[in-house]
Amino acid sequence: MANIAVIAYSTYGHTNTLAESIIKGINESGAKGTLYQFEETLSADVLAKMYAAPKPAYPVITPDDLKKYDGFIFAFGTRYGRAPAQVSSFFDQTGGLWATGALIGKFGAFATGAAGQHGGHETAIMTSIPFLTHHGIIYVPLGYGNPTLFEETEVIGGSPWGSSYVAGSKGNLPVTDKDKNVAEFQGKSFGTLVSTFVKGKSL
Repeated sequence: MANIAVIAYSTYGHTNTLAESIIKGINESGAKGTLYQFEETLSADVLAKMYAAPKPAYPVITPDDLKKYDGFIFAFGTRYGRAPAQVSSFFDQTGGLWATGALIGKFGAFATGAAGQHGGHETAIMTSIPFLTHHGIIYVPLGYGNPTLFEETEVIGGSPWGSSYVAGSKGNLPVTDKDKNVAEFQGKSFGTLVSTFVKGKSL
């Protein structure tokens, strides 16, 4: 069985909703999904002024935790079209893993979200791929395997780069059922691919 970690950073809860759908898809694929969160770097006072949602009960990821998994899906909302500081801070702590090649040959993917349709859904993923590249982690794009990605009748997230959501300028838009469907599809397809690789290694 492939072991896959989904690691989320969420200010208002949207990304956690998406991550939970990804986990559902991973488990449906026959792989084992574990949900983590990135460590918060903002103080409680600042978070309160931002009207941030309470943090979930997921364990906080550490760099050493990554060694236990065959693949990872990193989920986070955008900040000016790139990853938030909390995610970058975690990436910066993985130098020891890079020095030992501990993550070479593992698999990685991304999920994200933004206030609007053009708020950096794709650029946040594109600018995070170098983290995978330097660690030798194999990037797995979502592609267009889910027909929801072709819909044009309403505002939804998702791209060939990864599942996503549109939160609204004040975080007022919920993650839609279609966004959840794409996220679940991503988890299932990623889980199937990683499991195939894991099984093949034992032949």
